[in-house]
Amino acid sequence: MADQAVDTGGTRASGTGRPPAVEAAPTDSQFLGRTRELKELRADIGRAGLNTLAGRKAPHARVLLIAGRPGFGRTALAEELVRQVTDGYPGGVLRARLTEPDGTRVPVERAARALLGELGRPAPAGADEDDLSEAFREALADRRVVLLLDDAVDAEQVDALLPDTPDSLVVAVSGGPLTGISDVRPCTLGGLDTKSAVELLERFTGSVRITVDPRSAEGLAEVCAAQPAALRLAGGWLAARPTAAVSDLAKQLRAENDDSPVLVRILKLSYASLPTPAARILRLLALAPAGLVDPHVASGLAGCSVGAARTTLDDFVALGLLHRVDSTLAQYEVPGCLQPLLWSLAESHERPGELQLARARMLERTVRLLQSCRAITETDSPLAREKLLGMPKALRFPSPRAAEEWLCVRRPALLAAARLAVADGELDTLARRLMSQLVRAMVAHFGTQAAAADLYDIHRLVLDVAERRSLPREQAAALLNLGDLDARTGRTKAALARYRAALDAGRRANDPYATGRAMESVGGAHQELEDYDRAADWYGRALVQRLARDERQDAARLYGRIASAHTYAGRYGEALRNWSSALTGYRRLGDVGAQARALSEMARVQEYAGRPEEALRTCQEAVEWAQRADDSRLQAALQLRLADTLERLGDPAAARLHREAAKRLLGPEFPDADADGTGVTGETHEIDAEHGSNAYEIRIASAKD
Repeated sequence: MADQAVDTGGTRASGTGRPPAVEAAPTDSQFLGRTRELKELRADIGRAGLNTLAGRKAPHARVLLIAGRPGFGRTALAEELVRQVTDGYPGGVLRARLTEPDGTRVPVERAARALLGELGRPAPAGADEDDLSEAFREALADRRVVLLLDDAVDAEQVDALLPDTPDSLVVAVSGGPLTGISDVRPCTLGGLDTKSAVELLERFTGSVRITVDPRSAEGLAEVCAAQPAALRLAGGWLAARPTAAVSDLAKQLRAENDDSPVLVRILKLSYASLPTPAARILRLLALAPAGLVDPHVASGLAGCSVGAARTTLDDFVALGLLHRVDSTLAQYEVPGCLQPLLWSLAESHERPGELQLARARMLERTVRLLQSCRAITETDSPLAREKLLGMPKALRFPSPRAAEEWLCVRRPALLAAARLAVADGELDTLARRLMSQLVRAMVAHFGTQAAAADLYDIHRLVLDVAERRSLPREQAAALLNLGDLDARTGRTKAALARYRAALDAGRRANDPYATGRAMESVGGAHQELEDYDRAADWYGRALVQRLARDERQDAARLYGRIASAHTYAGRYGEALRNWSSALTGYRRLGDVGAQARALSEMARVQEYAGRPEEALRTCQEAVEWAQRADDSRLQAALQLRLADTLERLGDPAAARLHREAAKRLLGPEFPDADADGTGVTGETHEIDAEHGSNAYEIRIASAKD
């Protein structure tokens, strides 16, 4: 697939006739040929376009198109061009692949989100294609970058990602023209020139075998149509057979009574020469998510040991059947031109049930790795440590950092595995377990906020499975999670619709937790939309349910949420009554910190109601409870509130003392100091009552750890 090869002075086959081992495999890539194409492409970068000649500003970045069939080195040429011109683009290089290994189109929103991530600008969870495309173009407005769009399906994909600034460069790789995009400069690829094709063979076989019979080498290159992917397979086949003449392979390929493309013929030849276990692993690699393979994936697919899988994968690299991915971990990529051929082999040699079993083994292995990845972060949990020690050594990570690195490197493949498992439709139980563990591992290592965009996609997949399987409890969980992510990104109306749907699903499942949580979330959405009457009403419904189940902590919290809605609506009497009920609940529970926060909120409402003396007494009581709770930040905030109140009561000296007390408590974190260091800027320091977390983890009955 690439016009790249490596020079190791030749490869050796093992004494048992197995393919060569990894130590004999190429390690450093080196580009070959394409001198004319590179010269023309570089010249096209600076050539004036039609808009420039007409005196108009170019509407977008210059687009260079590298077109051709898979296997002819399109991506390699694009990467070499980018390497040569990157110094002229200080904004760096961005890359996105626009086609899945199975040939399906990558949604623009997924590509845009990945590109924004490369720029260090995580996209809002759940943003649609138009918003993400616009955000990406805005991010490039003041940058001069090279954007490599690999394996584009059509012009619409490319157009949605085009930078608006003519100072950037887009290099698009596609199988055909990009009709509809103005001023595209195309370069259509054929085979390599003869010299480069022979040199590519030489890098696998060593120089001696080529030197002694150069005509046969040229003949083999001709038989291979000078196609880089076919030449790599031919070189790997010869490298595994040091005694075979170059002419022997050319004769075999010519003698094949087969009109199929040469890449198909050479792959059949390579495949036929593999030992039976290796041949089976090779054809099952067609099932690898996103075309990315590591030893665990190969082990799961074939049902062999991880060590044997890794050795076989390294042998495939030496044979030109796989590319090694530049990573600190052992990871490999199935060349895109071989993906459909391997799938054809898998279908012809494996029964559907065997393919499904291979998928199931791979997903089960992935689930266990994710369990291990999460468990190693729970260092304070004896149960987690015991569970981790009970796993096979091959599934354990040496440290949390190693687990996080694995999760980062394997993230595209893990997300692809989740999408494929859900699309399969026959492995829903495994798909649910996979998504549950993937969510937990991402939250453990990255945090909810950093992983929000990926979590949104996973929860949508969970919802798909739950709806397909009529699992109302899981529907409620997924809808609540999606609603929370919508709410955090300001899509409050969308969140409200999710929460209402979650309430319906929770009622169908007879799940009191889900229904109570949904009612409270509906209330929160109405409050965000400034519909305080509905907010208080829905909080009240949730409160009735909590009281009926004697859930005192949640009931006290809900009294506070009702009070907050009344406060926003200016109904201070109702707000104080509900804060009083919340305070009573926290006292019965013995929650000292919550009592302090409830008192602080009561003081704020009293001040809003024009009762500063009462607010002062309540706030002083809150300080006492905050001291008992040993909450220095709450104490400091209360001291600042006391200072503000005293200022309004005409006692600046006392106010200054309270500000100094807050300063001592906060130290360097003290906010907004005056120029003379004696006070703050006079803003109101609000202390929100503890409302609890809105996170609602995926609850799947069959997804047991």
